[in-house]
Amino acid sequence: MTAQTTAAAPTVAPAAVCDALVLRTLKECLASGLGHESRTRLAADLAAVGAQGPGALDSRFPAAGRVYGRGPLPGWSGWSTEDAVRTVLLAQLPLEGQGLADEVARRYHHGDAAERRGVLRALAFLPVGAYGLELTDDALRTNDDRLIAAALGPYAKVHLDQYRWRQAVLKCLFTGIPLAKVAGLHERRDAELARMAAGFAAERRAAGRPIPADLWLVDAYES
Repeated sequence: MTAQTTAAAPTVAPAAVCDALVLRTLKECLASGLGHESRTRLAADLAAVGAQGPGALDSRFPAAGRVYGRGPLPGWSGWSTEDAVRTVLLAQLPLEGQGLADEVARRYHHGDAAERRGVLRALAFLPVGAYGLELTDDALRTNDDRLIAAALGPYAKVHLDQYRWRQAVLKCLFTGIPLAKVAGLHERRDAELARMAAGFAAERRAAGRPIPADLWLVDAYES
């Protein structure tokens, strides 16, 4: 009897939430706000990360704000220049899937608040699939408005399950984070979230406390 061999099914690499065109737009907006010397330096930094891998990030990733600036990124609401620099540096790593997720997690857990925010912004641009959810969950457990808002970007819109997503939106209402910062709110809101928001509003009224002006975005849901 001839032994039969079964070909292994090809492994499909996880895709990034944001495609190459969006990443290119981010790079162009970043470049537009940098001077000539900074653009030249960034090109060299990206080349080093692509050629050397994670080790090239050890000094470059934490220094992004000091080297390139911390001001707002033109055309990207809520983003800073250092967010964009950290995003394009991570996107340059020659890794994907679990390997990339592990490296990104290391940068997150060993970084300060600004570095963590940069990682959270970057998740949507990295081919990590659902492997990055641990970082999103960690950020949503904090009381840092900057991290919570960054965690509720396009990556969470695609990968966070509905139960955890509803809880995150409710946390925004509790902490005063504008719901406009929640990516995909209109597409993902549902009757259960509307019920939760109505209960939140009732508790606020009973306690004589103000109700967020944007609560209507979820409380007025109609199936």
